[in-house]
Amino acid sequence: MSLQRTQDAESTDALLAAEEVQKYFPIRSGILKRHTADVKAVDGVSFEIRRGETLGLVGESGCGKSTLGKTMMRLLDPTGGRIYFDGEDITDVSRKRLRQLRRDMQIIFQDPGSSLNPRMNVADLITEPMRSLTDWDKTKRQNRLYELIEEVDLQENHLTRAPHEFSGGQQQRIAIARALSVNPSLIVADEPTSALDVSVQAKILNLMEDLQEKYNLTYLFISHDLSVIKHICDRVAVMYLGELAEVAPADRLFETPKHPYTRALLSGVPRANAERMDDRIILDGSVPSPEDPPSGCRFHTRCQEYIGDVCETSDPELDAVGDGHVCACHHYD
Repeated sequence: MSLQRTQDAESTDALLAAEEVQKYFPIRSGILKRHTADVKAVDGVSFEIRRGETLGLVGESGCGKSTLGKTMMRLLDPTGGRIYFDGEDITDVSRKRLRQLRRDMQIIFQDPGSSLNPRMNVADLITEPMRSLTDWDKTKRQNRLYELIEEVDLQENHLTRAPHEFSGGQQQRIAIARALSVNPSLIVADEPTSALDVSVQAKILNLMEDLQEKYNLTYLFISHDLSVIKHICDRVAVMYLGELAEVAPADRLFETPKHPYTRALLSGVPRANAERMDDRIILDGSVPSPEDPPSGCRFHTRCQEYIGDVCETSDPELDAVGDGHVCACHHYD
């Protein structure tokens, strides 16, 4: 499924761009472990993230969001397609060049407790990327360390403590400081608040917004929580079974969703007005296997607006709706 791009990736203001990106995981069976099939976790995804903006990536569990994020970071090698960072094609760059790019591309993982080395104290955790990816001397690293702990509201006496001694919110602040340590321009945030209490979520989101404004950061923000997405994102991409169903500015997506899958997701967001809960859309069945996705529109097996053979035989393209809004549906209008 392709997004018709009006300009070449190298000539736009996009900091990060995907062009028909695929990520398949091989399935091997038998005594000889022959390659018999593929799990199509990401299957032909195209999008762009402009400098300084936050693009939200949403969808049900298993739709390929985290895999796409890790592939864009080149933590996973893409099976197909092209990935551009700051105009450079980084799809097949060398290990040496990829290491250089790590200064500009950082990631925050979902569970800070498991992503932080339990054998290192906070000071070592935050300064490790600086030691590995920069040529800064010890004085500069120390100055940056103290600047960062102030930015994320940690205390100097925290620096000698291990990650397990902190709450989930404090651990995520450490992870954010670690990601910021080498002054990146892009941060992929993979469900950074899903493991936190609601009150702590708000503080972390506000912190990320403040840091974005101060350092002109660009975020790819992955989440299944549409309330969080609405709060922090400029644009939203909705993903279903390895493909993009809809991409739009956040306000437009929440006010006038076009794809039936997007409308179903939004209908499940808790609202203060209980009278509106009767319009909740309950999807039939479960998400099909990415090993053998349906033909045609991948959502047609669960769609309540199914219109016939075209849904089963023709895979819809992302068509322009207007004002930066695109939708992959045969009858979105």
